[in-house]
Amino acid sequence: MLKRRLLLAIGCTLTCVGLGFSSIAAAQDMTKASLRLKWLPQAQFAGFYVAQAKGYYKDEGIDLTINPGGPNVLTENLVAAGTDTFGLSGGTDSVFAARDKGLPVISIGISHQLTPFVFVAKKDGPVKTLKDFEGKNVTTWFTGSNYVLFGMLADQGIDQKKVKIQPQQVSVTPFVDGDVDVVTATWYNELNTIKSRVPEDNLRLFVAEDYGITFPRDTLITSEKVAKENPELVKAFLRATLRGWKDAINDPKGAVDTVMAVAPTLERPHQEAMLTEAARLMEAGSAKDNGLFTIDMAAVQKAHDFLLKYEVVKKPVDLKAAFHPEFLEAIPLSDRKL
Repeated sequence: MLKRRLLLAIGCTLTCVGLGFSSIAAAQDMTKASLRLKWLPQAQFAGFYVAQAKGYYKDEGIDLTINPGGPNVLTENLVAAGTDTFGLSGGTDSVFAARDKGLPVISIGISHQLTPFVFVAKKDGPVKTLKDFEGKNVTTWFTGSNYVLFGMLADQGIDQKKVKIQPQQVSVTPFVDGDVDVVTATWYNELNTIKSRVPEDNLRLFVAEDYGITFPRDTLITSEKVAKENPELVKAFLRATLRGWKDAINDPKGAVDTVMAVAPTLERPHQEAMLTEAARLMEAGSAKDNGLFTIDMAAVQKAHDFLLKYEVVKKPVDLKAAFHPEFLEAIPLSDRKL
């Protein structure tokens, strides 16, 4: 009996050791990577958190760390420097600006197919038209939305130097209290907060599309170095991300649960409304036919030409070098569409 127990113990030890080595080997096979978001954890990024929570990145061999952004964090700089492997940047306008500055970043997908933010004033305030921005206190994010603002002002013949443009705070209280005349608000976040504090019928919205231009935003980016040296990593990252976002859109309750597990202090009704609006922006335009994160080069070209015309971008950007739809297009359409 003792001999039998000894043999069983030895066998178990060898098996456990073998499993340990297998686990170590599996861990060593994983590629470490990071994703830098453009803001703090919230439902705007639900699909990434869902993909991570469900192990979709690990299924693709990626040990992914999701890093939060914050006020005026420039994702393009962090990705260009190699601090982060991937990033969710401001938008096409941010990519133009980054390339204009010589940063070696490329876009591998675009989340929001419509301009996701508006400029908001109060109807009972002094701002009735874009021309009224002159001499007024205007806040915006200097992570790309500032370029959209510059372009819209220039289109109306307004010298941006005559507008008191300041970096925007996290809180919309300065606008609510009247210290700021015009505030920038995303459809899915700040606008909901403003509506809860200012009567909706007293709000005046300045929408980019009303001026004949769309700025696709929330751009997935990586560096030229990563794209060249590890194209399979880029495709794997996109496959996992698409799975996560499809799940998030099809099961919004579960997606908000996942986000709130990361950031428990968030208000659930606000996050649910945010995800609904984010999904609307993601499914709009050419994404209906070509799937999530599609790069609509016609829309990209139009946005580029608009900003170039008004010298927000100082010289033409090589769009073929900056935008790379081939990684996404390598994934079957059925895996990209909802």
